[in-house]
Amino acid sequence: MKKLSLIATIAFATIVVSCSENKTATQENEVTQTENSTAGQSGVQDDVSQKNIVQAAMGSKDHSTLVAAVKQAELVDALSNAGPFTVFAPVNAAFDALPAGTVDDLMKNENKEKLTDILQYHVSIGVFKEEMLQEGQSIGQANGSNITISKKDGQIVVNGKAKVLAAIPVSNGLIYAIDQVLLPQ
Repeated sequence: MKKLSLIATIAFATIVVSCSENKTATQENEVTQTENSTAGQSGVQDDVSQKNIVQAAMGSKDHSTLVAAVKQAELVDALSNAGPFTVFAPVNAAFDALPAGTVDDLMKNENKEKLTDILQYHVSIGVFKEEMLQEGQSIGQANGSNITISKKDGQIVVNGKAKVLAAIPVSNGLIYAIDQVLLPQ
């Protein structure tokens, strides 16, 4: 009888310890999920899947100014979402070509609305692959304005000026690296 009582006590203690460990692990997981959920889509850690627009831009040495502007305008989560989006992403040299002081001025907190409008002028809702783009095509942008596509010597040009340098497919759409900053009219 003592053996049976001892076995029952050990079994009960094992069950209690096991349940306690599971509860602690569950609580820790809930805390981690809560902490990550406040970061939005940009807070999701995934090193296996194809990169989204923001991740791809962050990994490009040619888009550091654009990334800084997207962060300043608080558009990181929006551009990390599922999309699909087509982003016309100016390279650093495009920002450098703007009049002196323009970028610094746009990055000020009091100019956040203007910066957001300019950045949204570079974003189309939907994926517009190269073969879909036609001469004279008008595409609505996230800020409510339109851009116009043309083709010169087989090269895609936006608003008659900005040349497409590369097309980069991403998990939530397509990035076109362009050589000029698009400014809403």
